[in-house]
Order: sequence, then C-alpha cells, then structure tokens
Amino acid sequence: MKNRLSAYLLCGFFMVMLFGTANAQTKKKQTTEAKIDAIIKELTLEEKIDMLHANGIFSSAGVERLGIPELMTDDGPLGVREDVKPGWGSANLTTDSATFFPNGSALAATWNPELAYRYGHDMGEEARARKKYIMLAPAFNIARTPLCGRTYEYYSEDPFLNARLAVQSVKGIQSQHIAACVKHFAANNQEVERDRISVDVDERALREIYLPAFKAAITEGNAWTIMSAYNKLRGVYCSENDYLLNKILKGEWKFKGVVISDWGGTHSTVNAANHGLDLEMGSPLPYNTYYFADKLLDSVKAGKVTVKVIDDKVRRILWVMYHTSLSDNPPAGKMNTPEHSKTVYDIASESIVLLKNARHLLPLNTSSIKSIAVIGDNATRTFHLGGFGAGVKAKYEVTALVGLRKRLANEIKMYYAQGYSGVYRPLRRDAGKTTKADSAMLQQAIFTAKSSDMAILFIGGNRDYESESRDRKDLSLPFGEQALVDAVTAANPKTIVVVVGGAPYDIGKIKKNNQTIVWSWYNGSENGNALADVLTGKVNPSGKLPFTFPADLKDSPAHALDAYPGENLKVDYKEGILVGYRWFDTKKIEPLYCFGYGLSYTDYQYSGLKTSKKSYQPSDNIAITVKVKNTGKYAGKETVQLYVSKEKSVVDRAEKELKAFKKVMIAPGETIDVRLSIPVKDLAYYDVKTSKWVVEPGTYKLLAGTSSRDIKETATIIVN
Repeated sequence: MKNRLSAYLLCGFFMVMLFGTANAQTKKKQTTEAKIDAIIKELTLEEKIDMLHANGIFSSAGVERLGIPELMTDDGPLGVREDVKPGWGSANLTTDSATFFPNGSALAATWNPELAYRYGHDMGEEARARKKYIMLAPAFNIARTPLCGRTYEYYSEDPFLNARLAVQSVKGIQSQHIAACVKHFAANNQEVERDRISVDVDERALREIYLPAFKAAITEGNAWTIMSAYNKLRGVYCSENDYLLNKILKGEWKFKGVVISDWGGTHSTVNAANHGLDLEMGSPLPYNTYYFADKLLDSVKAGKVTVKVIDDKVRRILWVMYHTSLSDNPPAGKMNTPEHSKTVYDIASESIVLLKNARHLLPLNTSSIKSIAVIGDNATRTFHLGGFGAGVKAKYEVTALVGLRKRLANEIKMYYAQGYSGVYRPLRRDAGKTTKADSAMLQQAIFTAKSSDMAILFIGGNRDYESESRDRKDLSLPFGEQALVDAVTAANPKTIVVVVGGAPYDIGKIKKNNQTIVWSWYNGSENGNALADVLTGKVNPSGKLPFTFPADLKDSPAHALDAYPGENLKVDYKEGILVGYRWFDTKKIEPLYCFGYGLSYTDYQYSGLKTSKKSYQPSDNIAITVKVKNTGKYAGKETVQLYVSKEKSVVDRAEKELKAFKKVMIAPGETIDVRLSIPVKDLAYYDVKTSKWVVEPGTYKLLAGTSSRDIKETATIIVN
C-alpha cells in the first residue's frame, strides 16, 4: 500500500510538472502575442513599411522609438560571412573571422544527421556572437543536373536524405536563438537564367521530389524563415507565387515565420505583397525605391494592398525577433572555438569517400615509404573564399599539403609540385576551354613523381570553377588535369588520385586506369587534417556519395530528355519523379558511381533482414532489423541504406526509393543489430487527381544495402 501511494504521489508530481510546463509555455506564447499586438497598434503605417524592405545589404529597419532593433541577416552555409560595405567589398574588420564549415554536399556525404545538428548548432553560436540573427542557411535544393553551379552548396539528389539533414541543421541553428532561413523555395535547380527561367514541373514530382525537404524543415524543424527562389514556377515568380507561399507554405504547412526574397529577387509590389512575400531584400541603392518601400506605401493608400496584409507581415517579423534578437535568456555566442573545429573535423573526416583502392595503397604503409610526391594546385589551395557566392573569412584553413606534412614530415620526405594552375577567369571568352596543360608544370610534376616512392595527386574543381550564378559547361576535369593524371601515373604507378569538388566530374578514365581514388570536398577549416588522417588510416573512410556520377552527361535524366537548360526561358522537368538514382536504376543505366556508394578499409557483411511483422496498416510503423558484421581488421562506420520498391503499382514509380538509413560504428569482428523504422505513410505517392497522399495497398519490397546498386538483403511486406 505504501509503495502504491508513493507511486501515485510520484505520478501526481510529474503530472503537475508537465501541466505546469505546458501552462508556462502557453502563458509565454500569450504574452509574446500580446506584446506583438501592442507594438503593431503603436506603429505608424510608414514604420511598418520600413520594416518590410532592406535598409542595408544584410539588414532591414527596426523602430528605435519602440525598442525594435534592425533585423540582421547573414550568409551561410559555409559559415558566418565577413562584414561587407556597400558594393559587397570587405569592411576590412579584424573581428569578423569565422570558422569555415564544409560545403553542403560534403555534409550530405556524411549521411549523419547528428553531424548536421552540430553543424547548425556551432554556426548558430558564431552567428549569435556576431549579432547576425538570421542565417541564410541551410540550402538544400535537389541536385537535378550535375552541372548546377551551386551543387557544392546544396545537399543531394534525394528528398529523404535532404530532409533528414535539413531538419537537424535547422534545429541546430535555432537552438542558439538564431533563425534558420531555408532556401531556395522552390525548384531552383540551375543557375543558367535563374533570374528569369520558368520551371514547369508536374504536381506529383513537385510534391514527391522538390518539396519534401522544405516541408520537413518547416513542419518538423520549425524553421522560422524561408527564402523564395529567383526562378518562376509555372510562369509565376517564386517571390510572388500564391500557390507556393500562401496555399502550400502558409496554408497547408502552417508556416508562422517570414518569407524573405532572395537578393534582388522581387519583381512586383501588389502581387508580391498579396501573394505571400514578407520581406524584400537586395543591395542596390536607394532602398526607398524597392517594391516594398515607397511603392508599397502608395499601394496601401490606393487600396491595392490592405493594412491587414501589412500587419500580418510585421507580425511575422516581430514573431521571429522574439525568437531571436528579442528572445528570453539567449545562449552566449562563441567564435572559433576548439569545439567548432572538432565539428568541422568530424564532418570532413566522415564525408571523404573512398572510390577505389584496388592495390590497397591506402591506408598509407608509412613503414615502407621514404618519400612522397604531393602534386596539384588543390593540395595547397584554400576554399573558404572564391566564386560568386557566400564565403567565409576563415580564422584558419589547413590545406591538404600542410595536413600531410603535420602527420608525416617526421617520417617521410615530401616534395611538392603544383602541376597545373587553378586560376579560373569565367569572363574570358575561352573560359570554358580549360583542358590545356601547362607544359612546364607538367614536366616538374613528372620529375617529382619519378623521384619519389609514391605520388598523391590532387585535382578537381575549386570555389572559382564551381560557383553561384553560373553552371559548368560540361563534366570534364578543368585546368588540363586529365593530362596531368596520365603523365604522373605513367611516371609513378603508385599514384593516389584525390579529387576535390562539390559536384560530379567525369573521372571515368581515372577509374579505369588508376588503382586508388579518393573523393574529397571543400571541407572547411580542418580539411587538411581530416584528409591526412583518412589517408594514413587514423580514420577509416565512411563517406557515401550523395548523388549519382553519370558515366556520360547525356545519361542524366535532364540531359537525356533535352530538358536542360530549357528554351525561351522555360524548362520542362520531363523526367518527373525520376531524378538521380531513381532514373538510373529504373532505366537500367549504369552510372560511373551510384548514389550512396563509398568504400571502406574494412568489409561489412549483411544478414538476417527482418520486419516486426508481415502485414501493416497505413497508420503503422515498420520496424526493421538487419545484422551487420565487420569482417575486416579496421573499426569503421557503415551507413545502412534501406530502399523500398512497390511491386505492380497502379502508378509509375521509381524502381526503388530511399526511405531510411542509419550510420553505425562497428568494431572488427563485431556484429550489431541495426534497427530502422519507416512509417507506412511514408510509402505513399501523391495522387494528382485527389490532391492527396495515397498509401497503395499491396506488396512492398524492402532492400537493405551499401548503396542504391549494392543491395545485400531483402524482405517483403504487405500493406493492407
């Protein structure tokens, strides 16, 4: 009896605590709403309008007399951008150096949502330290074409992988009372004519491919701001697209925050105001000429835009402020801490992908190597700045050569040859012709390779070559790099090729002729240290490709269907839902490297894929277990990927779709049970006739593997 009474009292205590917390949250919400209501009543129409457009490159006005601060934004997603002055030149401060975080496709290559959270958390800390209350990140548009200049900035070709990473990035940023601004909403999948191109995409593809990560970032991550894309969707600019902004975002998804235009991405006053845009940003002066400045004031006075619409926008801005700059008990901001460097190192080391290791040159056997030739401009190049887009004035950045020397200089002699010039001038008439090798540099590289026990050759792109505002012309390696690879490999067969880039390249000849290939990225401040540790075996590579590498550009869906870059400022997404691996796997086209691919220094054996039961209802969750054994001699992290295939579907479907994944650490000889879960509702397709998600009854195949092409175990379930 006494134990039962104690249990009741304990239960009652927790119920009081639970209801007390809920009541406190409700009161706080009511208090905030009351404050916002009171402020709106005090504001003049002119003050309201001033809050709805830029008053600086990264700011919009507050109202000093009411204690409303300016709304300060800042570029991500590589870190907190340095302060700039009108014209975008550096403000030349000594206090705005920041941590350089790995690029978006590098983060995606980790397949690790925990790292996405740490990325967001640490970048949020740095934003708060710099008093930048909206981070213009994360960016996660789908990689529809491998040529897109911002592929390095985005995540992957898969909506599920994008969603799982985006949600955690948003939560991490906002844990520091800094608003994440998810972008670019929506269907901004190319840079060619991005300011004018109209995207025609069918509703099912829009819902199944291009919107899921945005929906998850809003409904699960609770993102406080979102950026409209430059392009048009179905003939209407995204910044004034009533269907996207009002019906879907603010209607279906109940978005409470602020819709921010991309810089210079607003094209009207009345349509943009009435159709969902809240804040117009841009950099050209004078700011009073903006669509949401004097023109908006005139439109309200003329009755074309109601005061109610204006008040809603102001309310949203104030709501974001009370979560950020005006929030209660904000955490302390921090810059360039050892913890931030550790996050960068962990992302970088988990992102590196081992593509080939036929002669087992890796990990480096340092006891048998006396000298190494390190060759290539990318061995000494930094990546925190470059191109037309957001960069970071990095506090430091360890290059690949410095990282290798720190790890190996005491044991092994190292000789460096540049090999090629990585200088890229896109405005030159011959900018696209980057295949000619520099003969003097080539000869020096050959000599250095011949004179060493082995060579590590660094090639690929750089931040000038892969850039916002332009797409690449093709997938060929720039700067005469293929000729360099051929010459160095002939001079020293023990050549490890390290390709640095944020998007696919044509490395088919290298795959055929070279024994060892490593894929790295624009991997942040700790780039060189992480890469050196992977090459020496201190870290077992665990990166998996976040997009398909086509063997030929015309194998990619948009290019196979002549659906890029479009004609007459229109592009038709003819491939529908068959984007990336969905296209390659369904059409039985062999890629150069498939989605999810990545080797390890050890081997993993899969067995015993099981589900909790054989038959499920639409409201159920599918619980899955699969045994994974590390059969090699190195501890390592393996990403178990679970794809789903619907047999005899009533609608056209991809051969398989990623629906779950988990990254796990496994010791040598250890077998672990990897547990995954898929809500049955996630098996639904979007029915364009009813405008609803439909879970089709029938038989589904579950496929567990190491990539979209390497399926190790299968199971079958029935959905009723």
